[in-house]
Order: sequence, then structure tokens, then C-alpha cells
Amino acid sequence: MAKVYITTAIPYMNGAPHIGHAMDYCLADVCARYHKMIGDEVRFSAGTDEHGNKIEQKARELGVPVKQYVDENVEKFKEFINKLGVEYTDFVRTTDADHERRVQEIWKKLSPYIYKAKYAGWYCTGCERYVTEKEYEENDGVCPDHQKPYEKFEEENYYLKISEFKDEIRAAIESDELLILPEFRKKEMLALLEESPDVSISRPKSQLDWGVPVPGDENQVMYVWMDALANYITVLGYPENDISEWWPATAEFVGKDILRFHSIIWPAMLIGLKLPFPKALVSHGMVLSNGQKMSKSIGNVVGPMEVIEKHGLEAFRYYFLRHIDTFDDSDFTWEKFENAYNNELANDLGNLVQRLATMIHKNNIEIKIEDRELAAEYLELMNNFEFSKAFDYVWERIQNINRKIDEEKPWMLAKSGEVEKLSLCLNGLANELLFANKMLLPFLPETATKIADVFGGEVTPPEQPLFPKN
Repeated sequence: MAKVYITTAIPYMNGAPHIGHAMDYCLADVCARYHKMIGDEVRFSAGTDEHGNKIEQKARELGVPVKQYVDENVEKFKEFINKLGVEYTDFVRTTDADHERRVQEIWKKLSPYIYKAKYAGWYCTGCERYVTEKEYEENDGVCPDHQKPYEKFEEENYYLKISEFKDEIRAAIESDELLILPEFRKKEMLALLEESPDVSISRPKSQLDWGVPVPGDENQVMYVWMDALANYITVLGYPENDISEWWPATAEFVGKDILRFHSIIWPAMLIGLKLPFPKALVSHGMVLSNGQKMSKSIGNVVGPMEVIEKHGLEAFRYYFLRHIDTFDDSDFTWEKFENAYNNELANDLGNLVQRLATMIHKNNIEIKIEDRELAAEYLELMNNFEFSKAFDYVWERIQNINRKIDEEKPWMLAKSGEVEKLSLCLNGLANELLFANKMLLPFLPETATKIADVFGGEVTPPEQPLFPKN
């Protein structure tokens, strides 16, 4: 039994939960449930990023104290995580006193690599970062993610010497000591690393009051990424506790939009702290809406709760874990979702469970459950974080069971009174389903539990279909 530590990116508390957050949580949850299923001991951390300009500005716009504003948003995110059926073990807030104290100690440990300097350059409040002159020119002075012009700032800030760590970070990425998934993101990060300047890790208190104070300088507060990235180890009790039991993390799940910070700033911090890199940075793509990036201005934003309320949590998890590629951008439309629900969940699985359980119950067949090892192909895909492909593999097995029923025609064996053949046939089909169902558990835990209950003892068909058709 291994000890497995899994983390999600901590969302910024200036808005409501969206599909990207749901992908972080669901992918990490699949990973955690898989490792628990194979007998590992799992620690799973989630949390909230609560400092920075955008939060302070939003609270001011609403006319509420900043702490009240973040407290209210944190509760919304906790409720959201629970509604996704995600089972985390730890929750960290960057406004927690323990986190703030620990991140100040981390700053002190990194002080040999920190210097103070004046800087004049272009800044994006939405990204919470300065951009290079090259980025500014390539984007025609407008942030492509936030569609707002960059602002010209001149400040005296503290900087982390990324230049000091580039060679070691590059070697770790190239050798997969710091594994970046998918592979094509690895090449992107190596290119960004080459261009990356030393990183501003503080802001003047006159510009940003809502942040962790810089140790020894009452006029500066920590820049949000320095504060936020440290959460993965402060939640474990670093630096006062030995975290080697859980660190390095088995996997850190992040969206592609923040992978650069996890591939450059975070490894630099870890080198400076003399801590190992996380074993894998697993980056997921965007969920598109009818082929376009979701945008409030376009009016094509799909809210996670809207999908869950329509057909339930399991249907949400099914579509977004199977039909949304684990690593790449993928498309959502209501038509695709309804087709997947009716033709796959309701028909392939729901109808299969109903048919098979009814035949077993009606013919009074005793099912002898076989204990089978998980399929090698499934294990390989899950261990490589290829969750959507692993889900496809499980679904192919479910579809094969439906084909076997049509080929073997157990109802004809019942009609002709061939009891022994019928028992052999239905036992084979039931065990095939239970085998597939075992591998379904990390993806659809509620459904898999129901199916195991139906076939686990005296087989009784569900009173209601698992997935009623529209």
C-alpha cells in the first residue's frame, strides 16, 4: 500500500464556480478513488486562493468587507465541491492563520534567492502578473484571456531569481523528473521557461493591502502566486513539520491556463526550499461550448449546476469524464449531452442492468460472484492519468455485454427449459458486468454502488431505471 497525495489548483475567490473548476475537482476525485480502490492510502487537498487585487476590487465594488466577501465565496465553493461528490481530506484557505504564518517562513527560507528592484512594465490584473514586452506586442496590448488592455505599472517589488533555477527546472522537465502531462504541454512549458524573467513576488501595500505581509517589510505584501502555490505544502504542515510521508505529491491537477506558474515558479520555489518536485503536473484543457470558448459576452457559458440539475450528478460526471478529453480541449453542447445520456447511460448501462437483473430474478438463478483482478490495460491507463481513455475502455466492455446478450439469447434458453445452460450464461454475463462495474467505480461511484448492490446477493431488479430516458 502506497501513500498518495493529490492536489487541485485552488480557485480564486472573485467569482462563482465554473466548468473549469469542476474538471479540476472531478479528475482529482477519479484519481483519489482509483488509488483507494487499489488499496493505497490517499490524502486529497483542495482549497481557496483569497488574496490579491481582483478580490479587493470586487469587494470594494460590492461595498462589503473583503474578509466577508471571501468567506461567502468559500462557502459557495465548498458546497459546489460537495455537490460534485468529491471526497477531499484536506481544505486550505490562504487566509488561514497557519497558512499565512507558514508562507512567511517559506519566504524567509527563500530569501537568498529574493531581491528588491524597481520595475516599469505591463501588468494584467486578471492574470495577476506582469507580461514581457514580447507578449505585449504579440497580443497588441490586450490580454487574450481577459480582453482588457494591459496596464503600465512602475513599482518597487521583490523578485524571485528564476534565472538561478532555469537549468535545473529544464533538466527536470526534459527527464520527466517533473512530469508534465500531456506531452505537448511539456514542449510549451520548456519554451516559456527559456523566456521567463525573474518573477515579481510582491506588491507595494499602497497598491494592494489585501495580502500576506512580507517578513521584515511592512510596506510590501506577497504577490498572489507566491502565496497561493505554497498551499500544497503548508496544508501538510510545512515548514515546521516533516512532510516526507506525503510529499512529493503523486499528482497536481491544474487547468492549462495556470500550468506555466506550476511549471516555472513552483519548481523554482521547491528548488530553493530543497524539496522534491511533484511527481506529475496533470493539465486539462478547456471545455468549449459548441466549438467556442465559453464567454459571458457571447452568452454561451454552461454552468455545472445547470447540467447537474437537468439529469443529476452521475450524468454530469459521465459526460465530463468520458466525452471531455482528460488532456485536450473538448466540446459540450446540450444535444451531445442528451445523446450521451439517452443512448449510452440510459440504454447501454441502465437498460443492461434492468434486463439482466430481471432475467436472473425471473428464472431464480443463483449468481456466484468471481473475484477478478483489474484489467492490465485499465491499470496502465489509470496509472498514466489517461482517465477519458480508461472510461472508454470500461464502456467498451459494457457495450460488449449488451452484444453478448443479443448473441447468446438467454431468453431462448429459458423458453426451452435449458436451466444449466441458462445459469452458466447469466452467471457469465453478470460477472462480466460486475467486472466492468468495478472499474467504473472511480468515475460513477453512486451508480457503481447501486449495480454492486443489485447483483451482490439475491438479485432484484431496480424499482426505477438507473437512468430514466427523456
